[in-house]
Amino acid sequence: MTPPGGAPVPVVDLNADLGEGFGRWTLTDDDALLSVVTSANVACGFHAGDPTTMRRVCEAAAERGVRIGAHVSYRDLTGFGRRAMDVPPDELADEVAYQIGALQVFARAAGAHVAYVKPHGALYNRAVHDEEQAEAVVRGVRLAMGAQERALPVLGLPGSRLHEAAGRAGLPVVAEAFADRAYTPHGTLVPRREPDAVVHDPDAVVHRSVAIARDGEVTARTGDRIRLRARSLCVHGDTPGAADLARRVRTALWTAGVRVEAFA
Repeated sequence: MTPPGGAPVPVVDLNADLGEGFGRWTLTDDDALLSVVTSANVACGFHAGDPTTMRRVCEAAAERGVRIGAHVSYRDLTGFGRRAMDVPPDELADEVAYQIGALQVFARAAGAHVAYVKPHGALYNRAVHDEEQAEAVVRGVRLAMGAQERALPVLGLPGSRLHEAAGRAGLPVVAEAFADRAYTPHGTLVPRREPDAVVHDPDAVVHRSVAIARDGEVTARTGDRIRLRARSLCVHGDTPGAADLARRVRTALWTAGVRVEAFA
């Protein structure tokens, strides 16, 4: 958007991982986060989530006009989808399609639809550099789409193998950034097993959010300033006080002249 005689107004989507409970165990404050974010990455049962949780989150998201995304993962409930796994490509494609299809049932029942796909945890990071796994994810997305006309956008790290594979397959790609994760000088995420991989200071998260959305840059762990153009900004739902932090981020973005709006 460019106002007459003015500079373009920055626009960013605010997303969070939701539905990451299982049975009687809960992790994310889904209702509170859904009052702030514009897109919800809903766990599909492989790293977290169960049918009842998926239904409830889809209903709540649809009521608030929040876009529903399939947060697909390796089959790893015990490790919360954050453990490295070697899954044969054909099997991974089927499992990605299975997860999208399961969530689509509940999204449609709520009067909405699955609007995009975002890998979770170890699968997200693996698909940044592993072409075979990235292509398997994309095949799973296309399998879940079937003959529908609407192509599902793929949310991921800019310049990743996942985005390259999605582009070759004709799927829209959406560049994502993380306000609460540390970056390497190469624009990739610092692995969680390393020190200071997660940014815990709320003020720092808010400052980084504005820098990413308005200025298109972020400070790497090394102190280097790197360019980072992103259409969507993630605030992790499992961070303590995530809903309050997301509200602070959204307020800061508005104050900085950034429009918060879903991409799909």
